[in-house]
Amino acid sequence: MRISTTILSLCAALAAAPAVAQQRFPSSAGDLAVETVASGLENPWGLAFLPDGRMLVTERPGRLRLIGADGKLSAPIAGVPNVAARGQGGLLDVVIDPGFAQNRTIYLSFSEPRAGGSGTSVARARLNERGTALEGTKVIFQQMPTVNSTMHFGSRLVFDRSGALFVTVGDRYSQREQAQSPANHIGKVMRISPQGGAPADNPKIQGWQPEIWSIGHRNVQGAALHPETGQLWTAEHGARGGDEVNTPKAGRNYGWPVITYGIDYSGAKIGEGTTKAGMEQPLFYWDPSIAPSGAAFYTGPVWPAWKNSLFVGALAGQMLVRLSTQGESVTGQERLLADLGQRIRDVRQGPDGFLYLLSDAADGKVLQVRPAR
Repeated sequence: MRISTTILSLCAALAAAPAVAQQRFPSSAGDLAVETVASGLENPWGLAFLPDGRMLVTERPGRLRLIGADGKLSAPIAGVPNVAARGQGGLLDVVIDPGFAQNRTIYLSFSEPRAGGSGTSVARARLNERGTALEGTKVIFQQMPTVNSTMHFGSRLVFDRSGALFVTVGDRYSQREQAQSPANHIGKVMRISPQGGAPADNPKIQGWQPEIWSIGHRNVQGAALHPETGQLWTAEHGARGGDEVNTPKAGRNYGWPVITYGIDYSGAKIGEGTTKAGMEQPLFYWDPSIAPSGAAFYTGPVWPAWKNSLFVGALAGQMLVRLSTQGESVTGQERLLADLGQRIRDVRQGPDGFLYLLSDAADGKVLQVRPAR
């Protein structure tokens, strides 16, 4: 009861927070308002709500912040791993443990500096009671091999219903052919246990690294579980065209770079075409690209007509995309907030039923999307 009261108080404070500059945008469910909840974040990347309604937000240069109902940023939380904050690398996603209320455990993905380059890694740690430091920080997964590149790290973290953790990793740009090799962690969706290592029910395929769930991915930066089926859905960067929505399944090959609906940045053809036996087709793709990042299914009471819609942020596209779904099909697309002029890095549903976005900028913001008054 105490936690519920705290959540309600924080949600009420967020809902009542004065807009820095409220803007109205049309949608199929009525006009939307976008309000700034917090600002002054340097290239924020990942957002996670705590049980009491506060938010953890990562900044790509390597800072983790706690944000309360007043929108003020905490001092950087101590104990965050060192990151390789170059190019697309840095401190990336954050997710809380399903048992956070009891164990205060969180997980961070980041580009880890290593001899000879870097790689996507995942660390777990305990957030202390004051919310000022991480304790017992331990790396539980390292993408291998190390690559001398500052590009395509992935990386989203999503717990499935069994308590295993999905980790998306990129093809590191220079190593795209390796996305087809299950002997390494390049261009894959991984599934690990919360302590590290592979769960017993991962695919057991000869030649596959035990942490690998699926192969043939380019750079997955959006991931969410379907609220009814528990199936993982992902949003994946293509090259010029060919951004994809997939539902990665155990032991499947999603084609990159053998099949794709995009072309190279030079205009050259990539791979063999758009289809090949033994390789999965996307549920949906964008051409031209929108550069998808961040994804969340909507389950709240505020917009009942949008139940089970998948919301995806767009970086190059500078918009929020709503995909209506039916089972494992995308049945429609609605492009929202196109006049906002913001690169949307992450999308989350808040405990109040509103949507929360991270804008990717040197002065990045947490934005709340709600019905316009």
